[in-house]
Amino acid sequence: MDDMRDEGALKAALDDTFRDLEHALAEQRPGLTPEEVGIVTYVGSGIARVSGMVSVRSEELVRFPGDLYGLVFNVDPDEIGIIMLDASERIHAGDEVQRTGRVLDVPVGEGLLGRVVDALGRPLDNLGQIASSKRYPVERDAPPIMHRDPVTVPLQTGIKAIDALIPIGKGQRELILGDRQTGKTAIALDTIINQNGKDVICIYCAIGKQSSDVAKTIESLREHHALEYTIVVVAAGEEPPGLQFAAPYAATSMGEYFMETGRDVLVIYDDLTRHARAYRELSLLLRRPPGREAFPGDIFYIHSRMLERSTHLRKEHGGGSLTALPVIETEAQDISSYIPTNLISITDGQIYLSPGLFQKGLLPAIDVGKSVSRVGGKAQLPAYRAVAGDLRIAYSQFEELESFSRFGTRLDEDTRKRLERGWRVREILKQPQLKPMPVPEQIAALLAVNGGALDEVPIGRIGQAEQVLRKAVTDHQGELCRRIETGEKLSMDNFNTILNTAHEAVKAMGEKADADH
Repeated sequence: MDDMRDEGALKAALDDTFRDLEHALAEQRPGLTPEEVGIVTYVGSGIARVSGMVSVRSEELVRFPGDLYGLVFNVDPDEIGIIMLDASERIHAGDEVQRTGRVLDVPVGEGLLGRVVDALGRPLDNLGQIASSKRYPVERDAPPIMHRDPVTVPLQTGIKAIDALIPIGKGQRELILGDRQTGKTAIALDTIINQNGKDVICIYCAIGKQSSDVAKTIESLREHHALEYTIVVVAAGEEPPGLQFAAPYAATSMGEYFMETGRDVLVIYDDLTRHARAYRELSLLLRRPPGREAFPGDIFYIHSRMLERSTHLRKEHGGGSLTALPVIETEAQDISSYIPTNLISITDGQIYLSPGLFQKGLLPAIDVGKSVSRVGGKAQLPAYRAVAGDLRIAYSQFEELESFSRFGTRLDEDTRKRLERGWRVREILKQPQLKPMPVPEQIAALLAVNGGALDEVPIGRIGQAEQVLRKAVTDHQGELCRRIETGEKLSMDNFNTILNTAHEAVKAMGEKADADH
């Protein structure tokens, strides 16, 4: 009992001494409180290990000398594993590390529009500091199911093959995948450019890409006046893997601010394959055990917790939407490998780009058979549903017929006509990059090819015929174009009017060509 009494007295005396020291420090330097400081024991490529920070929390931001930052990743009994958000070359063993007491966050708000920033929200465009008074954590909980509304409003990409056959809705997550150099970023860029004047905030997040490629993308956005409503978040390939890991979460938080204020947001993650590799690199450096294909077992959760934040909110919770277009790269057309299958199962559909179509010059190289939208016609304007309803099935049947016809067998008249129609549909679905097409012009082109207005036009002149009929419809059917854009349901007479206009335009083009000859 005496020993316990002595122990209690000693503890009380130590507590009193500590309080006295604390008061003395506060009197000498007001506002100063004791800080927990760690010591760097190891520095690697993009990571550091620190000892002595027993109270630090997971995902807490810590400060190194020189105002460099890191993010607490591993919390072990003996040491802390930290991923560096700045260059690790300037950190040395023995350096002191200070806790900040806060998680990683980024500035949000209107001040970011038109700016190029890194994963911490720091400006990269030499246009001064970001004008923002609010910050959001990069890791936030996804909205509860009861706060979400169904996806019913279309997000137009301006690309005929997507808007007609693989429609995307506001709040949807549509994966873009394909081999290297098949046009994945081109589809993302066209979609951003097509939002001009549609009151949609766009965020382009470049992960692990070359700085020269990112610079070209930014310049394209600027030329098409799309940078005014776009935020560009860059974590280039030469940046620390920690920044590449944090970048898509930061971009999502920036988008969520607008979504919660009732705005529509489009976020493009280009690309999540490099994001997965950055996470694998960090995990292996911090000695986390690898799993299938050498990726850590929680790589699925890394992507799902981010993409689950994309949704369409109910009106009482803001009413905005956040649409995600993640991009990933396949190898040798293998869509069944680990990362592609993960993301296919997380998202609401995928747009697959085929190297074979790309090499044949059929751009955009969208493989209609392997692409799907799980929202489908629910997020499509009524005019599309009427025109493109049977187009997908007919086009798939045409591709099968085409493969059989290569054997040189004699074809009956019906099969030959279906092949001729299919070739014209394929030509119509071609589209140059950075030239998204308005909805009424898409409807006119698809209706013309489906209704037989282009059956007599030679394949090589389909592109020219399309230009002529698009101009004719916009010049002569302005009221119908307006009704299509507002989502009104058109009658059969309205469609016949558009088809007649297309027939007349194509006929006039043919007569002009004959006169020229």
